[in-house]
Amino acid sequence: MLITCLDVEGVLVPEIWIAFAEASGIPELKKTTRDEPDYDKLMNWRLGILKEHGLGLKEIQDVIATIDPLPGAKEFLDELRSFSQVILISDTFEQFAAPLMEKLGRPTLFCNSLEVADNGEITGFRMRCEKSKLTTVKALQSIGFETIASGDSYNDLGMIQASKAGFLFRSTDKIKADFPEIPAYEEYADLLEAIRKAM
Repeated sequence: MLITCLDVEGVLVPEIWIAFAEASGIPELKKTTRDEPDYDKLMNWRLGILKEHGLGLKEIQDVIATIDPLPGAKEFLDELRSFSQVILISDTFEQFAAPLMEKLGRPTLFCNSLEVADNGEITGFRMRCEKSKLTTVKALQSIGFETIASGDSYNDLGMIQASKAGFLFRSTDKIKADFPEIPAYEEYADLLEAIRKAM
């Protein structure tokens, strides 16, 4: 039994925080897990910036409503789901991801949740589990599944390295240079082919 585990932002949909940084005119919010490996540190820093600018969940959700999956992402996912079980594993939050999952045909998504005050201020976040991507892949393996994994950022490396086969997709030059042993692809057709061959 085999399951393909995919990252979401940067792989299937644009980076939500980058889109919000552009829409809000706050360039600091462009920093993602491609730049900062420590997710807790990154999120707490983001929440501080939101508070400083008086921005909350509604403002972010308004931007997310305008975001579409990356060109070819839904077709890629549909094709992949025709021959493999697929779970999307993301460090994003259910309050962000829901409209994007609708546009992708409602795939299975494991993610986290935000703590939101009555006035819409994002006061904190709850991670589903520690090192959620690696922990999820190891849990799947512990119940008899083999995994294939793909992602683009530092927080994807654990699940990629722990899987039967793992691939970088549209990653940064730095990550590709630091991990030359991980095959890296730029096009969905090439990633699909690599996953097929690994099965």
